[in-house]
Amino acid sequence: MKRIVLALSVLGLLSTSCGTKKKIAELEQKNKECQDLLNSTTVKLNMCLSEKESLSSQIDFLKKNNADLINNVGNMTTLTHQGAQNIEKALETIKEKDLKISRMQDALTKKDSITLALVTSLKSSVGISDPDIEVNVEKGVVFISIADKLLFKSGSYLVSDRAKEVLAKVAKVINDKPTFECMVEGHTDNVPFTGNAVLLDNWDLSVKRATAIVRVLTKDLKVNPAQLIAAGRSEYIPLVANNTADNRSKNRRTRIVVMPKIDEFYEMIEKEMKKPAK
Repeated sequence: MKRIVLALSVLGLLSTSCGTKKKIAELEQKNKECQDLLNSTTVKLNMCLSEKESLSSQIDFLKKNNADLINNVGNMTTLTHQGAQNIEKALETIKEKDLKISRMQDALTKKDSITLALVTSLKSSVGISDPDIEVNVEKGVVFISIADKLLFKSGSYLVSDRAKEVLAKVAKVINDKPTFECMVEGHTDNVPFTGNAVLLDNWDLSVKRATAIVRVLTKDLKVNPAQLIAAGRSEYIPLVANNTADNRSKNRRTRIVVMPKIDEFYEMIEKEMKKPAK
């Protein structure tokens, strides 16, 4: 009977791991799409700036050409009608490029403002300034890293009371952003886990810690479960080398990844580009 129970437990963990890997893959794909869109927008913005510079050079040439005609003849009548039209067309083209550049910059600024507001909310919360809690932004994604000593006892996945105080502040920010997605990642050091009836290795430990945090966020702190993904990364994404006790302590952490959905960012840019000219 004990063997059957153990087999069913392992099967359950494997099923959970498969589901988690799929969620991780989906989130990483969304993150890649977001970065691709950012890169594409930046390329278009640089092209517009380059075209504007080229058109400005053309205007300077036309102005110089007309100035030479005026100086040679000494009469404004030498400024031909065609020359005036060329200048007018060039100026109109520059205005259009400026409008496109302005709208792209507005969309990017709005997206950056949302991210900045999120980081400010986290850092201004009481306790978020703790040295064992780091909040930073990379490529438009907010990362909250919490040292395991604030969350769990060694080798355990039971969330401490101190951790619930910290997670309550994080939950408040997440609840204020109902359209954002959050992935809770468990990370361990490289010390092999000896295993027991529930946990087999560091993979199991990292996943169980992630799901434990998700349960606190959803059941105790009322975060929408549809916003959350639980993921275990085991020992394979260390912050520093696992060659000292202090370094291993830094690598044992839980990271919460908060990011806007890719379709919202795309709609933001599309909306700006469709605004009528003033």
